Amino acid sequence: MTSAIRYPAAVLLPGTGSDEVFVRAVFGGPMAALGVPLVTPAPTGGGDVAEGFLEELDRLARRHGTLLVGGISYGAHLAAEWAVANPGRCEGLLVALPAWYGEPGKAPAAVAATLTADLVAAEGVEAAVRWAEAGSPPWIAAELRRAWGRHGDGLAAGLREAAARPAPSLAALRSLDVPAGVAGCGDDPVHPAGAARAWAEALPRGRYVETSLAAVGADREALGRAAVLAFLRALGR
Repeated sequence: MTSAIRYPAAVLLPGTGSDEVFVRAVFGGPMAALGVPLVTPAPTGGGDVAEGFLEELDRLARRHGTLLVGGISYGAHLAAEWAVANPGRCEGLLVALPAWYGEPGKAPAAVAATLTADLVAAEGVEAAVRWAEAGSPPWIAAELRRAWGRHGDGLAAGLREAAARPAPSLAALRSLDVPAGVAGCGDDPVHPAGAARAWAEALPRGRYVETSLAAVGADREALGRAAVLAFLRALGR
């Protein structure tokens, strides 16, 4: 990697039910290697996650002028939504595991979020954590236990918001003419690699690099490195 890239800040958002701790675990090292300051906003509670993050991007853009934006899963959706609406303030896109494009429909991540929200509403966060732990690799189970506990009573509303909100359409992504790095995991059934590849193909300057959940389980930064490598390729480096 190179430290010759000059951006005022990279603002990277977490997925629904996740948090800034995981974003930093994924992107902290790779962004430090680029020499780009990393800003990782914490999620607001309840069903106003999207508006909270979009307002924070507005605030940071007023401070810095332009931003490199992105995120993981739902955070990637929101960052791209903001970038499409603010083309003059976005200098690049860095996203990992986008879960769908356009309307969520029956996308696996949307279905999983809705089912989890139903379980949280009916039986509480702890029951949902135990259910998720039973079907997840240990590292994902540990992340969910930590992050879902932080969301507490607001978890269900946040999950429902994410499950219902459209991601940018492929047509909208085609309008975003900035360097864009997209990372997917070939073995992730919730965030299909095909969705991430479709994002990269639609983005005029998009590039795609694939890793695996198994690799991320061993080293969280594997996902961040994949996204940054795709971004560097988009820059022609």
